[in-house]
Amino acid sequence: MRVILDAGKMENREDTFAYLKEQFQLPEYFGNNLDALYDCLTELTDTVVVIENEDQAGEWYKKVERVLADACRENPGLKCENYA
Repeated sequence: MRVILDAGKMENREDTFAYLKEQFQLPEYFGNNLDALYDCLTELTDTVVVIENEDQAGEWYKKVERVLADACRENPGLKCENYA
């Protein structure tokens, strides 16, 4: 699976988690917090994440970026283009 994330769409907490849930097809029980995001990302397999529009990054993007980088280092089934 290839997931393309638009950094500009990560403006606030609520919109960011709704966007990530849709893009990663996260389960309904997803907890809408950074710890839950990390847990879900470390369970993915055969997934490549590409970040677009970093120059238009919203307020929450940097928080998500740190979680993505950590998950990519931890999970060999998750490849992040741009880091790790």
